[in-house]
Amino acid sequence: MDTALDSAVLLDWVALVLILIGALLCLTAAIGVLRFRDVPTRLHAATKPQVLGLILICLAIALSLRSWPVVAFLVPVVLIQLATAPLSAHMVGRQAYRNGTIDETGLHVDELAESKRTPPAAGG
Repeated sequence: MDTALDSAVLLDWVALVLILIGALLCLTAAIGVLRFRDVPTRLHAATKPQVLGLILICLAIALSLRSWPVVAFLVPVVLIQLATAPLSAHMVGRQAYRNGTIDETGLHVDELAESKRTPPAAGG
């Protein structure tokens, strides 16, 4: 029984560390969104550390509760976050490019330059 209790305590400590790291990543994402000036860096700050922070927090919840129904609930949460965060960042970045709010001199590769010359409704 001692080993079962020790492993439970160890899993609780691992969950605590994962929650702290996940919360710090989410905090850095929020600070980055507030502090960065241009759209690409804000999108980077809003998606990458926030998604990783959420994954770590969900993993910590699964470790601390040790229940398969909880894991079955958290897996779609993580998958939906992994699907929607890059998609929304792409759409916001593309719209910012079309509005002209992105500094084009800072772009290393400009793959949308051709589409900027052709209106989207023109079929090109």
